[in-house]
Amino acid sequence: MSGKERIDVFPSRMAQTIMKARLKGAQTGRNLLKKKADALSMRFRQILRKIIETSFVTLDQAIKITNRRVNAIEHVIIPRIERTLSYIITELDEREREEFYRLKKIQEKKKQMRERTEKEIAIRLAKLGPIAEPSNMLTEETDEDLLFE
Repeated sequence: MSGKERIDVFPSRMAQTIMKARLKGAQTGRNLLKKKADALSMRFRQILRKIIETSFVTLDQAIKITNRRVNAIEHVIIPRIERTLSYIITELDEREREEFYRLKKIQEKKKQMRERTEKEIAIRLAKLGPIAEPSNMLTEETDEDLLFE
């Protein structure tokens, strides 16, 4: 260490003024740093405020788009689906009625055919004459009970 950098234990007046000048420079430097730190803090807050505003604008646009989609679903898509469902239901009901009518007609035709065949059978039987009853082998024989006399 050289003699210039060493501080005397009992400083002289000159050494004290030099020390005060150094401290004054440090004080000025601190003030300058404080001003810069405050300026940077304010700039940071401004940038942060701009970022938040931009985020709000972006969020607002997203909300508007979502609202448009919700309105489209509520006023266009859902009514279209409901109309389609009602059309399908009416078509199914109409097919069911047609099927019921068709089944009734088939039953009516079957009934007419059955009556016609019964009449034909009755006419054929009338032409053949009376038919003798077949004999029953079980009723003709009378066995005597040998066991219980």
